[in-house]
Amino acid sequence: MPQDQLEQIAQDLVKRAMAAGATAADATVREGDEFSTTIRLGKIENLKEAESKVLGLRVFLGTRSASSYSSDFSTSAIERLVVRTIEMARATSEDPANGLPDASELGRYEGDLQLYSPDLSSISTEERIAVARRAEKAALDADPRIQNSEGAGVEAGVGSKAYANSLGFVASYRSSAGSVSVVPVAQEGHNGSTSMQRDYWYSVGRGAAALGDPEGVGREAAARVLRRLGARKISTCRCPVIFDQETARSLVGHIFEAVRGDSIYRNSSFLAGQLGERIAGENVTVLDDGLRPGGFGSRPFDDEGVAPGITPVIERGVLKSYLLNTYTARKLNLRTTGNASRGVAGPPGVGPKNFYLQPGTHSPAEILKSVKNGFYVTELIGMGVNVVTGDYSRGAAGMWIENGELAYPVEEVTIAGSLQEMLNHVAMLGNDLEFRSALASPTLLVEGLTVAGT
Repeated sequence: MPQDQLEQIAQDLVKRAMAAGATAADATVREGDEFSTTIRLGKIENLKEAESKVLGLRVFLGTRSASSYSSDFSTSAIERLVVRTIEMARATSEDPANGLPDASELGRYEGDLQLYSPDLSSISTEERIAVARRAEKAALDADPRIQNSEGAGVEAGVGSKAYANSLGFVASYRSSAGSVSVVPVAQEGHNGSTSMQRDYWYSVGRGAAALGDPEGVGREAAARVLRRLGARKISTCRCPVIFDQETARSLVGHIFEAVRGDSIYRNSSFLAGQLGERIAGENVTVLDDGLRPGGFGSRPFDDEGVAPGITPVIERGVLKSYLLNTYTARKLNLRTTGNASRGVAGPPGVGPKNFYLQPGTHSPAEILKSVKNGFYVTELIGMGVNVVTGDYSRGAAGMWIENGELAYPVEEVTIAGSLQEMLNHVAMLGNDLEFRSALASPTLLVEGLTVAGT
């Protein structure tokens, strides 16, 4: 459907809800095309092409609220949806924090955020399958020790979204995203024993051109899995730990969970009550940028119609802001930061825009050279992070560092510490920040963590 038609559907849905007795309402309408395929050893294991459309309605009766959704756009289905949602709202409890944003907070970014690329939808199904085959073949051809694969995949999605509310706001935007990934398996034997490892690599982008060379993805995946062959355990020690871009991004994710408004007002974050306090080293600055062109968290308005912006979360070690939607902002007597995020069902949650750790000036090679003996992390395993207390304990694999160089692969170890300790002991930050999702981080070095092995 054209975007103006999606907007009209959203507006009509809001008008019907208001006519049926709602004191306020908002609606979201989405339409999209999705494609995915998985190739393993040159053969198609999975192929999916799907079109979808769905609408969601949220109504308010004073401070009571309810929401529902439907993929049926017929007049009779929409009428039933409105009646059912209002009946549900009557049965809910009052909550003074419920409601739409203040009218003064509504708005949209009028510039081009480069969220949509037409070349992604112009590629045929056969071409997409061929890209996956090329990526897997490049990994398999890279070394005779790689003779197996968990598959190569290509995904692509194009969609439009419209939002309207009873304060008169209505807007829409179009977006696209795609990815190429490969998961090779390598094996080698020495003295009667066999070592087998898997690793992966991927490329993501808003358009086909941004995905780059599938052979390059395959070769990088091959290099990553080969360096893991012959992995060994190490003795428990306390040492410097380097997190590469991918694993450092997970640390940024833990920070995001700790500054979400719902974690704060429930007092279930170690950062609750810490606004204005120093919670990290002076070299740590974390931003949430909703205006980054092509960013995977960029959008012209959030899921409540609030204009995006750039929110300094941690500035030179000082906690400056939590991330909030309208509901959590009211719970905390603060203002929304434009981080409302929702599907079509349920109330908005709090999601990242482009949430990232600001890069430093050191190359990854310089960071590596600075470590005499330490651990270079390339994979984290498990979910052993307690955002309430900040306790951190995760399984890991990677490379042992000796005299500033990667010496040998390491597996079956656990990194232990606390998020507070890690934030305050970031010794070096890389200059290699790259946005591959709504969360991003450069390579970083944390001094003095416990690496538990044998």
